[in-house]
Amino acid sequence: MNNRKNLIILFFTMVVVMMSFGIVIPIMPFYIESFGGNGLGMGMLMAIFSVMQFIFAPIWGALSDRFGRKPILLFGAFGNAISLLMFGFSTQLWMMYVARGLGGILSSATLPAAMAYIGDTTDHKNRGAGMGIVGAAMGMGMVLGPGLGGTLAKTSLSTPFFFAAGLSMFALLLIFIFVPESLEKTKRDLTSKIQMPKISILFRELRGPLGFMFLLAFAVMFALTNFEGIFGLYAQYRFDYTATQVGLVLTIVGLISTIVQGILTGPTTKWIGERNVIKISLIGSSLGFVLMMFAKTSVPVYVTAGFFVLMNAMLRPAIQSIISKEARSGQGIAMGLANSYMSLGRIFGPLWAGTMIDINIIFPYLSGAIVFFFLFLAAMIWMKQSRSMNEPTVLPVNVTN
Repeated sequence: MNNRKNLIILFFTMVVVMMSFGIVIPIMPFYIESFGGNGLGMGMLMAIFSVMQFIFAPIWGALSDRFGRKPILLFGAFGNAISLLMFGFSTQLWMMYVARGLGGILSSATLPAAMAYIGDTTDHKNRGAGMGIVGAAMGMGMVLGPGLGGTLAKTSLSTPFFFAAGLSMFALLLIFIFVPESLEKTKRDLTSKIQMPKISILFRELRGPLGFMFLLAFAVMFALTNFEGIFGLYAQYRFDYTATQVGLVLTIVGLISTIVQGILTGPTTKWIGERNVIKISLIGSSLGFVLMMFAKTSVPVYVTAGFFVLMNAMLRPAIQSIISKEARSGQGIAMGLANSYMSLGRIFGPLWAGTMIDINIIFPYLSGAIVFFFLFLAAMIWMKQSRSMNEPTVLPVNVTN
């Protein structure tokens, strides 16, 4: 019962952290415009958060091995609240960058510490269910965040940040009072190394047998953030959408993604196989980008955005499934590498979209359509040439080694 209580608090904490990330997406275009920023500025504001998470998440994980899970969870929740308050009080563009970067650094402490906490407190039989709770919390936070941000922005643009900061402080209070430390002092690793991700390893793995799958892992998040990162600015420029309208579209998108990944992906992959899912998803994502360029009123915007996410959402589970099957002797390493490529996609997607929209309003989605079409052609070739699914690949390296 006590462990269930702890999992509920961790669930709430991760919902708050991910909601804090999603809550800013429909609001940032209006902040950027009020401070004289452009599309690239918007992309940089989105990317800096992911850059800091990419760098600091493994560092926080190592620190939780040294000092315990609870202090890192507390620090992450507190840091998330402080960064949100800074964002809400920002009056200049540079202040927003500082707040967003600090948010990426500090809030990234929560995920590795929460997952390690679950690893400490669950047996092998229940570990998967515990990890699933974290995944569900992240998905719920991303669904609730944009809609809540758009709704609260009716009062003022800063209100959503103050509200999310208050929730984060409430999560901190719950952790402090109710959640016990899960890692005993005798089990702490005081010699654990603080390691930084090494980009050279990521480039090297692209030349390996799973290189194309890793490239697709990058492309999934590149496309999704290429869409999400610039959609608010795109909708504002083209349709004169408000923050509330942007938040509604992104909430619908989040719901579709959650339903597809949680309900439809499993039966679909069993029915037609992961490779066919990948091919259909790639050409479907390309078509989705094209259709979004022709949407001119609200209903077509919802339908085309929903279609794009419907196609894109099935890619990640299918890719991860193939990587897991083809790297049987190094699944943990392979999945860690895949997550690193996805993190890079979250960095470069908004930067690319922001640069493209400054050139032409349709270029982010036009370029996305072109990239996915060529990935579809490459996948057709790779599927024919790749080895049998039953032949394992050994991956003896770690991205942080």
